[in-house]
Amino acid sequence: MTCSFKSVPLGINSYYGSGSKLLQKFRIPTQRYFPLLRIHAVLGNEGPRRLVDIIRIIPEVSRNYFRSRSRRALFGGISLLGGFYVAQTISLSFGALGVNDVIAAVVCVLLTEYVTRFYYSQPKVTFPLALLNNFKMGFTYGLFIDAFKLAS
Repeated sequence: MTCSFKSVPLGINSYYGSGSKLLQKFRIPTQRYFPLLRIHAVLGNEGPRRLVDIIRIIPEVSRNYFRSRSRRALFGGISLLGGFYVAQTISLSFGALGVNDVIAAVVCVLLTEYVTRFYYSQPKVTFPLALLNNFKMGFTYGLFIDAFKLAS
């Protein structure tokens, strides 16, 4: 079964009718104020219909989104500051309690060393791997800053 229309404009004209006295009085151009309000009939296999199809296109959409250098720099900075925030939170919570702080320090060191080994063992640096390395750098910087605060 096919549909014979491509799109039907929605807006004030379709609600009141094109010859409405209200539209003639105020002269509201619907295409100018409501350009995206359209109903499209899906014919055949035009777009993704299932959740699996949407999940399959996520890598391509994210690859296209991060082609811009400014977006990559922005998310790199966010991951760096996120690592700093996590380090400050861990240091504050375990340092204030005084319980299991040695174990927390060992876990933090093992985590940073594992990320460093994983990063430098890869033949090609991908964007998610660079984000992980930025997070690790922010995490390490946060722990150093907290150590300087405690030493003073």
